[in-house]
Amino acid sequence: MANLKFLVVDDSPTMRRIVINTLKRLGYRDIEDADNGQTGMDKLKTIPGINFILTDWNMPIMDGLQFVKTVRSSSQFAKIPILMITTRSVKDDIISAMKAGVNNYVVKPFTPETLKAKIETILNR
Repeated sequence: MANLKFLVVDDSPTMRRIVINTLKRLGYRDIEDADNGQTGMDKLKTIPGINFILTDWNMPIMDGLQFVKTVRSSSQFAKIPILMITTRSVKDDIISAMKAGVNNYVVKPFTPETLKAKIETILNR
């Protein structure tokens, strides 16, 4: 298992807890979290070693799509894998997210198996 340090970005405390608990059940221990894209960027800049991002799309202040674009436009963070976890399942939304630079996409609700498979798919690319 790669030595991953996750950043979980979601405005819902409940959803953050679900994602974090799922990651822990999958054996990951090094996890930071943020309540929107702006806080996520602040954490990326101040906490060293974050090398995998899971982000929601619909958030206040800076939404997930803007967050992904901001991460991708930064030479420092552009290569960090990003998995978007969202309720948005419309094909056009998925295309928009992929164009913005997400590596993969999970629609809520999801199972731990789905999350594990998506993370592994990204890591094995």
